[in-house]
Amino acid sequence: MNRTQYVRLTLGLIAAWFAFSFVASTQHLYVTRAPNPPLPILLAVVMPIAVFLVWIGISPEFRRFVFSLDPRTLTLLHAWRLGGFTFLTLYAYGILPGLFALPAGLGDMAIGATAPFVALRLASPNHRTTFLRWQALGILDLVVAVSMGGLVSFLAPVGPRPFAMSVLPLSLIPTFAVPLLLILHIICIAQARTWKETAYSPVRPSAMPAV
Repeated sequence: MNRTQYVRLTLGLIAAWFAFSFVASTQHLYVTRAPNPPLPILLAVVMPIAVFLVWIGISPEFRRFVFSLDPRTLTLLHAWRLGGFTFLTLYAYGILPGLFALPAGLGDMAIGATAPFVALRLASPNHRTTFLRWQALGILDLVVAVSMGGLVSFLAPVGPRPFAMSVLPLSLIPTFAVPLLLILHIICIAQARTWKETAYSPVRPSAMPAV
C-alpha cells in the first residue's frame, strides 16, 4: 500500500470513527449512572489507542507511513485545544463541575496556546528534549481530564441529569477528540526519539516530510 492509499485509508477510518461516536452518543450508549463506573467512555478512549499501537507494531508499512508525517503539522493540530475555555464557560453556568472543568479547561488552553510555538520553533533535534516534554505535558493534561471526568461521573453526579460529557455534543470530546489527540502525541514522541542531527533541520524546512 502506497502513501496516498494510507492517507485515504486513515482519513476514512477517522471519519468512520467520528460517525460511530456520534451515532453511539445519539443512542446514549456512553451514559452511566452512579454508582456505576463510566466504562463505556473509558473504553472509547482506550480502544482506538490500543488498535493504533497494535497496528503500528505489526505493520512495517503503516509504521513507515506514520513516521513520515510532519511533526510540525501534528503538533499544530493541538492549537484547537484553546477551545478549552468552553469548559470554564460551562462551569460558570453550572453545567460542568469545577473538579473536572477547571483542570481540563485550563490545561487544554495552556497546551493550545503554546502549540503553534512548539510546532514552528521546537519541532527539531536542536530542541528535542523540550519538544518531548511538551508532548508529555499534553498527554498528562488529557489523562488528568479523563480521570477527573470519570471521578466526577462516578462519585459526584450532577443531580438527576447525566454527566454532560457523556451526551452530545460534549460526548464527542472524550470518545473521539481525546484519543485522537493522544495518538498524535504518541506519534510525535515516537518520531522525536529517532531524530538525528540532520533530521527536521530548521535551516532546511524542505527536509521536513509532508503530511
